[in-house]
Amino acid sequence: MSERKSDREMDTLRAGVRKSLPELERISDATLREQVVEAWALALSQTEFRTIEDVPPEGNPGDWVMQRGTQADHIRVVARMAMALADEIEAVFGPIGVNRDILLAAGLVHDVGKPYEMSPRNQARWKENPAAVGYPSLRHPAYGAHLALTVGLPEAVVHCAGCHSLPAEGQFVMAGLENMLVQYSDNSIWRILQRAGLVKRPAGKESR
Repeated sequence: MSERKSDREMDTLRAGVRKSLPELERISDATLREQVVEAWALALSQTEFRTIEDVPPEGNPGDWVMQRGTQADHIRVVARMAMALADEIEAVFGPIGVNRDILLAAGLVHDVGKPYEMSPRNQARWKENPAAVGYPSLRHPAYGAHLALTVGLPEAVVHCAGCHSLPAEGQFVMAGLENMLVQYSDNSIWRILQRAGLVKRPAGKESR
């Protein structure tokens, strides 16, 4: 962990989060909106990264690297896709019980644990001695759930941060409604961008 940041440094991080994620303004609940900002500011404060854009644009460390756009763009498009998916389903079937504020907050924090997992400092020490605390010590969904709990986000949002990865942690739980929308948006965007030639995988990691 890095040293605790000053109030001024935390305010700078919060301002950067608001700039990186303009969709925050679509969350009508002001408390929920600020909790999302706080989760990201806390995540960044514990690493070398100062903005979400500083985090490598990867799905996981060393895998599925975006050739265009930033990690913030990934966060934004997942949140927007999840909202659009809900909109189109309800346009045909009528209301299905989606909480729009929870869905948007969940989409915007689903990868909040990535700064921790992708921190060069953490990566170096984990690789140097995997026997000490593992490699990685915690994947970003687990650490993201920790961050979401720490700032007091609702359980439905914590659930999404911890269980959004459909090929990994997400397959071992029954997903809540908002989390399911985020899961499919997150999984789909990587595959769509890959098919469009905008995501590459390192040699030896074949695409499917």
